[in-house]
Amino acid sequence: MKENLIPLDKLPVGRSGKVRKITALGNARRRMLDLGMIYDTTIETLRKSPAGDPVAYQIRGAVIALRSEEASKVFIEAIDKE
Repeated sequence: MKENLIPLDKLPVGRSGKVRKITALGNARRRMLDLGMIYDTTIETLRKSPAGDPVAYQIRGAVIALRSEEASKVFIEAIDKE
């Protein structure tokens, strides 16, 4: 079965997904990995700022704010709600 990957910035508020790929390079990639965005990590979109950018995500028990430019370089597989 082929995975349906979407950029993290397209994940709706209240939904979760698992990290499958990071396309960022250099320091940006290192920062994401340091924040715990490694393969198979679950990320939940918590809320958007009033202007829509940045967005708050829950990653490994911590709340992290990412701008859409950064989040667009993290590809996830959405988890279906049960």
